[in-house]
Amino acid sequence: MELSEYQFEALNESMLLIRVGSTIEAACNARVHALARRIEAAGLPGLIELVPAYASLGLRYDLVHWSGQGSSAFDAIVRALQAALCTSQEDSAPTAAHTRLIEIPVRYGGAQGMDLESVAVSCGMSPDAVIGCHSGALYSVAMLGFAPGFPYLIGLDPRLQLARRADPRQSVAAGSVAIGGAQTGIYPRVLPGGWHLIGTTPLRLFEPDARPPCLLAPGDQVRFRPIGEAEFNAMAGSPR
Repeated sequence: MELSEYQFEALNESMLLIRVGSTIEAACNARVHALARRIEAAGLPGLIELVPAYASLGLRYDLVHWSGQGSSAFDAIVRALQAALCTSQEDSAPTAAHTRLIEIPVRYGGAQGMDLESVAVSCGMSPDAVIGCHSGALYSVAMLGFAPGFPYLIGLDPRLQLARRADPRQSVAAGSVAIGGAQTGIYPRVLPGGWHLIGTTPLRLFEPDARPPCLLAPGDQVRFRPIGEAEFNAMAGSPR
């Protein structure tokens, strides 16, 4: 992208948003992650956190560091970012150096995958075909949101894309694997939710005392692996 195509917006006195696009699609999200890598590589001081989303990148910065430079902190850091981006090369293709492939074991169906049958009916497929279709795709973690550790995964086969439930549940179990619109995701803890539940994983996606606390990170790639009851139970009590 040309530098002029980025839109810089102040969210508050110590956070800004860089808009890369306006759509939920893999190509746009890849540009977001590429932008994050370029900013990280620039090594600008006073940057606290980068927060990728589908089509934008949040940037939290040290207000004290960027104040007192003859203009607002926002103006100062935007100038620094523009200068850094002008001297760095855009590369939207992730490499093995900054891409992880994470396998997520899933017990499809059952009490915590209670919507598998209805999803199959809605998609005109058998439950086994839904499982094969869902587990056969390679997904990318577009972003984390909604709750700590909740991954929004893009790459869902169009045949499985369904509108969210008309009647959201007040309580969805931790580890539930679900489909919502053109996305799939995993509930990291007990939460309300309106996505279609097709299975559950024994892995813990968010542990506050772990380092890092989130199992998945934006930019990771994910594959789901179907498992049976015995393997699920054996893994359920294991540490991450």
